[in-house]
Amino acid sequence: MHRRVLPVKLLAALALLASVLVSPQAGFKVLAFYNGTWDPAHISFVKEANPWFGRAASENGFTYESTTNWNRLTNAADISQYQVLIFLDDHPQNTAQRNGFQQYMNNGGGWLGFHVSAFTQNAGEWPWYHNQFLGTGNFVNNTWEPTTAELRVENRTHPSTVRLPERYTSSVSEWYGWSNDLRQNPNIQVLASVAAYPLGTDPNQTWRGGYHPIMWTNKNYKMLYANFGHNAMDYPNNLPRSSTFASETQNRFLIDGLLWLGGGGSPIETKTITTQGGKCVDVRAAGTANGTAVQQYTCNSTAAQQFQVSPTSDGYSKVATRNDLTKVLDVSNVSTSDGAVIHLWTYGGGANQQWRLEPVAGGYQRIVSRHSGKCLTAPGNADGVQLEQRTCDGGAAQSFRLA
Repeated sequence: MHRRVLPVKLLAALALLASVLVSPQAGFKVLAFYNGTWDPAHISFVKEANPWFGRAASENGFTYESTTNWNRLTNAADISQYQVLIFLDDHPQNTAQRNGFQQYMNNGGGWLGFHVSAFTQNAGEWPWYHNQFLGTGNFVNNTWEPTTAELRVENRTHPSTVRLPERYTSSVSEWYGWSNDLRQNPNIQVLASVAAYPLGTDPNQTWRGGYHPIMWTNKNYKMLYANFGHNAMDYPNNLPRSSTFASETQNRFLIDGLLWLGGGGSPIETKTITTQGGKCVDVRAAGTANGTAVQQYTCNSTAAQQFQVSPTSDGYSKVATRNDLTKVLDVSNVSTSDGAVIHLWTYGGGANQQWRLEPVAGGYQRIVSRHSGKCLTAPGNADGVQLEQRTCDGGAAQSFRLA
């Protein structure tokens, strides 16, 4: 059947609905270095970090590659292709690697380091890195066992922290203390520090007070350091008991930080759309093909349940799936009938691809189709039920909350 699309004039610039939604400029490249051979807790972190960053790259418009070949740091032509380097579980160990990395940073490269990438008990072996670049000096102590920490965000204007609250609970980690007080270093800008004590469960390795920075940057370089990246482990059975990426709030720091380091613009802001029955609007099987059903499903925090809502004209908006921002909620076959189903389709400016969000009782909104004047409806409350349009009746099936 020939499928018509009702044309409307596209705006040259899209603003955001309820908040500023700016897609990142695609194209910057990230290269992560790791060993993955020492301490099961660090190995566990690496094993989850590589796929996590791979997904983050596809969702936020950059590319991600990882390697165990630290000698690539000695090839300036190679690493200059990458706008950001990440050290997951170590740092360069020989002079050639160290000189290559220092030159890369002095030339304006970006860097994100985790946890053990700052560890040393002999800062004099590489004073530029430990004393000047990181500012930490030597490792002096740590907390044990790994736990979450309540963190205070000290700077909420830095690009990596603009979406963080004043306080939040981190994911689980072992936390390091340093010989240098970063507050005394005018080049270091602490972004977050421990806000609540005691921290730790072993009486002999518990912090009961003091000042402990967790995330920071050096004003002279495009860099970020995060003092997390050590999972809790069942060591006898070599099983992880936590995830470094369990804190959604902390993950915002990682995404926004990478986008800043890579010069890739702002994060993709998305909304989760829930029904009064507590289910989430969901793209079936995380599909992106034209015709993929838009359904309701138990909320699971995946990208298939995240949508970018951005205005078109006259108070209407398009609703795009995070997995492919060119695909939007669309009334099948431009139908004006009750029961016409909703699926994904490439946005072409059709009125059947535009929706008005109108407040209703209890903080909910109804979502009204531009071309038919009918409401997005979740018939029933079962997983997998495809959404449809129906005459607006004020019922719970037509009430949604965007968060």
